[in-house]
Amino acid sequence: GYLFESADHRVLFDPIFESPFSHNCFADPPIRFDEGVIRKEQWNAVIISHFHDDHLSLRSLDWISRETPIYLYCAFEEFFDLVRQMGFIEVHSIQLNVSLQFGGIRVTALAALNPEVDTLFHVQVGVLNILNVVDSWIDPSNLPLLSALAPWDLVLWPFQTMRELAALDPRRAEPAVRTLPPEWIEQLVLLRPKCVIPSACQFRFETESWLNHHYFPISYRQFEREMVSVLPATQVVRLGPSESIKSCEGQWLRTAPFAGIELLPAPMSERGGDVYSDYELDDSQLIPSTLEVARLFPQLSAQETAQVLRFCANEMCERYAKLDLSEDDFFHSTLSWQLKLYDAKGTVHTFQYQIDDQEMSVTAGMTQAPDWLTEISIWKLYSAVFRGESLSSLYLRVNDFEGNVEVEDRLRRVDVLRGVAVLQHHHAGRVVVG
Repeated sequence: GYLFESADHRVLFDPIFESPFSHNCFADPPIRFDEGVIRKEQWNAVIISHFHDDHLSLRSLDWISRETPIYLYCAFEEFFDLVRQMGFIEVHSIQLNVSLQFGGIRVTALAALNPEVDTLFHVQVGVLNILNVVDSWIDPSNLPLLSALAPWDLVLWPFQTMRELAALDPRRAEPAVRTLPPEWIEQLVLLRPKCVIPSACQFRFETESWLNHHYFPISYRQFEREMVSVLPATQVVRLGPSESIKSCEGQWLRTAPFAGIELLPAPMSERGGDVYSDYELDDSQLIPSTLEVARLFPQLSAQETAQVLRFCANEMCERYAKLDLSEDDFFHSTLSWQLKLYDAKGTVHTFQYQIDDQEMSVTAGMTQAPDWLTEISIWKLYSAVFRGESLSSLYLRVNDFEGNVEVEDRLRRVDVLRGVAVLQHHHAGRVVVG
């Protein structure tokens, strides 16, 4: 998140006062939040760009005065209700292209490429024009408007193309692209920012996680290198947690850090280097099986295990029937699905399902390879279903088998994210189990 300050007002965007957030995203560099200091802070408004739990965090909002106005961009009324239930007096819905004024700070939400979920913000502080792209992609229809305001004084740009599909289906993952998407370069050239901050990442997974070597293809060095090549006059500033900058005579200068966050000494790698200094993609690192991954998590109690097994045997089919599948969805057909759950001791629980369009039933005695295979730690499935943990931290794996030519051709054409069944959970939004 970011804090914008003018002479008389302070507006906080997407506050996260926790590490790890989203269950296994650890701040990079490592930090400690001072709850006492943060609870005493006063904000004129909190603006939340979308409902994903690394932007809308109820745990973080709990540290904020209930008299603070909350502005949320979201199509689902349930999330507004959750914030109101915390005791916040003013909870408002953000509308696209409608400006909000907080003293000398004006905020206007603009359409992102996926306006059903995301938004981006034009922030005006006095004569300064700032574009906060959050972690969305810019809707091309907005480019004429945005380019007309060039050069922008500051752009907060989500620089990392995280390999979410490669994490779900590493067997069929395309080779990592270690450069910025061409459309990003084209858009940044149109914006002509005087200063750009590479943002919307700044985290690592658990130290032992294979994702640290495979998930982040773009380094800060690469981002700056490409910016310099096309926009040599643009100032590139890497802004870490707690760090602050201020505008001074056309330049952005570093100033005193935010007092509520303490930077901690970074862990050192075996090679003696700072493992958190930058992202380093290493495709040569072996990817562990889901059985191996499951051994890293705690063992569920007998009661918790029984809860998960009952869910898979009964409620799973009921939830599937409530999904809104499009006509061209992979699962909008007749096929078999196998679900494998692994615990910390190596025990495997296998469930087999038959899917016929919008109906699913438990079957037994499957003798051939399934049309779709899902593998997950039973600890993680419990956390998803009963605690609201979301896809990014589940270590869920799909189709980790080698099919024949016909099967492989079909699986490579599937939109994996559409093939993953999204179930709603009343605590924290998305639960992905398929």
